[in-house]
Amino acid sequence: MINKQFLCALFILGALLLFPQCVPAKGASQKNNDTTGTAAPAEEIDWDSLPEIDPGVKQAFEELGIPVVDRPIPIFDFSAELLDGSFIKLSDFKGKVVFLNFWATWCGPCRMEMPSMEILYRRFKDQGLEILAVDVRESKKDVAAFMDELDLSFPAALDPRGDIAAIYGIEAFPTTYIIGRDGRIITRLVGAINWDIPELIELFQILLKVPAAE
Repeated sequence: MINKQFLCALFILGALLLFPQCVPAKGASQKNNDTTGTAAPAEEIDWDSLPEIDPGVKQAFEELGIPVVDRPIPIFDFSAELLDGSFIKLSDFKGKVVFLNFWATWCGPCRMEMPSMEILYRRFKDQGLEILAVDVRESKKDVAAFMDELDLSFPAALDPRGDIAAIYGIEAFPTTYIIGRDGRIITRLVGAINWDIPELIELFQILLKVPAAE
């Protein structure tokens, strides 16, 4: 059962910033394919035991007007298929800063945002940044064509039934979660952003300097 405190935190985080975004139409078609995506809630959370967010990280976000949680929230882990047919779990990235992005090929703001995500990825991937772009309710063929068209090299995962998007409360595309090296959610941003600006580059430099929890 999903922890009510976790859902409350996600609801608060959902009203962060106003950026261009796409809202999926109700009853949107779901293409049949053989891929699957599964997500599972974390174990019962002992909220009092969660560490406070790193002060430098908190200050860096707040200086940009981006609210963050006082105590980073444990992720909901999931397994999803990548375009090469292999499967990956979100928890495999623990120890890295993770940029978890939910999107769709038909979403104009996603197309606008992704080139700057690619620049961010190429700049910081050797320093501990991982981007995982989870496409929702589309075929592997369509996703692969989109990634090739925009020359995107970060991993794209498939969520053909929308199961992962549902457990993360996705109501608009793009939606991005920023996860620290300790595997906990720092914040959520809804809408397209230009990630290739000095202020955000500096923000990720600060995030990447925070060591992984032992």
